[in-house]
Order: sequence, then C-alpha cells, then structure tokens
Amino acid sequence: MRTNTAIIDDQGKLNNFAIEPKVYVDEQGDRTGFTSYAELLNGRLAMIGFISLIALEVVTGHGIFGILANL
Repeated sequence: MRTNTAIIDDQGKLNNFAIEPKVYVDEQGDRTGFTSYAELLNGRLAMIGFISLIALEVVTGHGIFGILANL
C-alpha cells in the first residue's frame, strides 16, 4: 500500500526511506564531445580570436608577444 511518498507495509509500519527514482536515458542530442555543433562553435571562436589579434596589431603596432614582452 502506498500513500503519497511513504510506503506502509502489510503490518502497518511506515517506511520513510527514500523512494528510488525511475532511471531513464535522455535521448536528446547532447552538445558535448566531438559533435558537429562543438566543432562549428570552436571554429567560430577561433576566427573571432584571430581577427581580434589582427585588430590588436593594427591598433597598437605590436603583436601579442610584443605587448607581453613590455609588461
């Protein structure tokens, strides 16, 4: 017999232990690992970084190593 989340056995004793949740497999496509989404995002971020480094060199006249050497 079951009431709410507690289980009462045949002797009428209340069992307050946690009820184990149902196990299931999430079939939705995850976005982790070597997926096409991850590779696309990695390529976009690499292009943004490369363009940022070129813009930094145009603006300051020094590359990233020149700026780091002056610190």
